[in-house]
Amino acid sequence: MSISTGPIASRQQPSVFSSASSVLSSAARRNLRQVLLAIVLPVTVIALWQWAGNGGSLFGGVLPTPDRVWHAWKVWAFGSAGLGLNPYSGTWLANLLFSAERVGKGFLVAILVAVPVGVAIGWNRIASGTLDPTVQLLRPIPITAWLPFSIAVFGIRDMGAVFLIALGAFYPIVVNTAQGARDIERNLVRAAMMMGAGRWTILRRVVLPASLPAIFTGLRIGLGIAWTAVIVAEMIAVKSGLGYVLWDAYYVGRMDVVIADMATIGLLGLISDRVILLIERWVLAWRRLQSFHS
Repeated sequence: MSISTGPIASRQQPSVFSSASSVLSSAARRNLRQVLLAIVLPVTVIALWQWAGNGGSLFGGVLPTPDRVWHAWKVWAFGSAGLGLNPYSGTWLANLLFSAERVGKGFLVAILVAVPVGVAIGWNRIASGTLDPTVQLLRPIPITAWLPFSIAVFGIRDMGAVFLIALGAFYPIVVNTAQGARDIERNLVRAAMMMGAGRWTILRRVVLPASLPAIFTGLRIGLGIAWTAVIVAEMIAVKSGLGYVLWDAYYVGRMDVVIADMATIGLLGLISDRVILLIERWVLAWRRLQSFHS
């Protein structure tokens, strides 16, 4: 006796495809809604700023309107470098890469130092008593206060900027990592010990994975401070990059270039933060099952 499954399969297949397409369409709608919500406030501010402009500027000519800023950015990005009277023409990409490279180096140094130190502070009482007081003593000192030290030690070179960036990113990473290691659920550690895991295995297989959400929070905060630090460093400690252009343009009264520079820094910070979030979602895929917004 034979049973024919063809008609049943043909009836079920469209329902599977329709459910998959509905999931994709709902995800697309959700992403579109998030994009629209994200641009509402910036577009509104820019529109009001442009509308309030009188003769292309505000506040007595000090603040240029967005159309002038857009024109300055186009010349800065796509103009012919080294030609004409505009020293910024065609130099946008080069200065962006200078700043991004310094942020990348300083941020990497901060991660390599801060994560092990933070885990040690949060997991080991001796390390906490030895390291944490010094970290908390140095943490309130602002980046600008380290500028004279950086110039005296490293001179007007990239190494000084990398030092300041690493220092700025170090503190939020180490504090969040230490807090994440402290907040490990005791039952997880007890379960690992009951299964015969040693201290190093517990640290590697339990403490570090459970601390990752706090570590990624520290990475996001530290990366934002890294972009702040690179601008501070490039204003004084080096002679290239977005910070150098920002200060030089202000000095010669090119506020349109200043605002274009500020917008560039903000966009770079936003993009780099999104990259960290994508990595976090990939590494911590299990958290989406527990998240309210997933």
